Amino acid sequence: MSVILVPDAPHLDELDIEKKALAPGVTLRHFKEADTHNIPDSAWAEADAVVLWHFGSMDKATIARLSDKCRIIIRAGVGFDGVDLKAAAARGIPVSNTPDYGTAEVADHAVALALALMRGLVPYTTRLKADPVAGWDWKPPALPGRRIRGAKVGIVGLGRIGLAAARRFAGFDTEVAFFDPYQPVGYEQATGFKRYHSLEEMLGVSDIVSVHTPLNDETKFMINAKAVAAMKPGVVYVNTARGGVQDIDAIYGGLTSGRISGAGLDVLFMQEPPPQHKLLADYTAGKFDGRLILTPHAAFYSPDALYDMRYKSVETAVMYLTKGQLRACVNGRELRAAGHDIKGAG
Repeated sequence: MSVILVPDAPHLDELDIEKKALAPGVTLRHFKEADTHNIPDSAWAEADAVVLWHFGSMDKATIARLSDKCRIIIRAGVGFDGVDLKAAAARGIPVSNTPDYGTAEVADHAVALALALMRGLVPYTTRLKADPVAGWDWKPPALPGRRIRGAKVGIVGLGRIGLAAARRFAGFDTEVAFFDPYQPVGYEQATGFKRYHSLEEMLGVSDIVSVHTPLNDETKFMINAKAVAAMKPGVVYVNTARGGVQDIDAIYGGLTSGRISGAGLDVLFMQEPPPQHKLLADYTAGKFDGRLILTPHAAFYSPDALYDMRYKSVETAVMYLTKGQLRACVNGRELRAAGHDIKGAG
């Protein structure tokens, strides 16, 4: 019997969806720990696979608790910054994510944040809620409403979600460009979007900037004080990717100075829920009313997307355990560097 360990799913009472993806000879063991260090050694030792949510992490010390029988680690989601890819590769363990869920939801959310800021929707409805009569005034209470058609949109990271967002922005007759050094030569011709080879150059001409890059050593804090200083004055900034991609102090500075006219953030920090910060203090005090929209890392969510994430993460583990079929491997480079040639690792 193969065991799939789900260590950090405190939000799931029953694994009813996950069980639908099982095959004969494969079972689940479920914990509701937000801290994976609290999982007993016996659970790690019996695991043939691990399906990790985002509540806990798989650092080097946690991976060391796995026995030699563990064959794969799956991230139930797109981001995999909570898994030590090198430590897993050193043990010959491939790490996969679940990229084929929620693409439309995150892209929709990013565009919705940008449109709400561009058109001043939040302050309008807030003013009307306070007084439907006195608030019945088209004059903008915060940011002036701006024309979306013709706006220049800069996409940071044109992968699956970035491309989906770019296509949606293009539907509003905007001029879409992107910065993504990982995409192959000629990608701009296939997509039809303008390519920039300098992040700062793209930021300097964009009316809207939408971030869709994964978090890794190269992208950590890439939207920093230097990047904000390079932004076009009055830019609308949106991040539905990872909080660690941005330096929140730099975003706060941009909002305070007015260089960032409005920000829509589904993510703020690497830590969630977020720690205390002056941006949050000013936000709750109403300083940025109409200029800052926060959502609680919810861009991925719809009932359909959640179903896909839960089912496909277990399905990915089952495919590898029962058939040796590896998909969506994210540590192929690390596996090869560690001397492990695993089919399908890329």
